[in-house]
Amino acid sequence: MTTPILGFIAHSGTGKTTLLVQLIRRLKNNKINVAVIKHAHHNVDIDKPGKDSYRLRESGADQVILSSSERTAYIKETPLQAMSFEQTIGLLDHSLIDLILVEGFKNETYNKIELHRTSLNKPFLFESNQRVLAIAHDGLPTQQQAQLAKQQLTELDLNDIEQITTFVTSYIHNHQ
Repeated sequence: MTTPILGFIAHSGTGKTTLLVQLIRRLKNNKINVAVIKHAHHNVDIDKPGKDSYRLRESGADQVILSSSERTAYIKETPLQAMSFEQTIGLLDHSLIDLILVEGFKNETYNKIELHRTSLNKPFLFESNQRVLAIAHDGLPTQQQAQLAKQQLTELDLNDIEQITTFVTSYIHNHQ
């Protein structure tokens, strides 16, 4: 059995992370264990200058694992090529999770919910992405309503986290 994967894609400024924080809290309240993969378009450094782990990595270590009784962090240097989406998923302990949520990686082939905020005046992303199952929006002008009506996508209220949680919970149950 593979762990269900569900992504959230949107234009910058739509509120992906804010929505995911709310969603994760509700899923955890429902005893659903969640992993999150977030794609970054810039250099990522979660380590802090001056800490031993930072010094070890800066000295040339290609991989560093920080491990304590509460948490484990894995830092891998990838100067020549970023890890693929599949490699990233492979790092997860699937025995401990019920769902993988993804923010970004919009061109990868996994199912997604598109978030659309009308005030940003941006085009839909689902037109160039066949794996969008639903669109969560905050109301649409008539032209975009007509455009969306042609698609067979579930419509969700971007501001109704309970509705989105119900959709995600159903998705998990349908993909187990």
